Amino acid sequence: MTKKSGTIEINQELCKGCLFCVEACPKGLIISASKLNAKGYYPTAFREKGIRRELRECTGCCACAISCPEIAIEVYRG
Repeated sequence: MTKKSGTIEINQELCKGCLFCVEACPKGLIISASKLNAKGYYPTAFREKGIRRELRECTGCCACAISCPEIAIEVYRG
């Protein structure tokens, strides 16, 4: 059985830093960024950005994207 893997992209200019996705991620892979975006919010960031596919913990479950009221998260599986 192959391991399910996924990755997400967060549009940091759309993100208002509500942190709903942080709470929704079952693996705890989303964190609050330390820099403000152009709108003055602290957006979220994906901890596994740039990590090789076989080492990722993200399963592509979509919980983060479903919880995002700004539709700022795209999930990619595979």
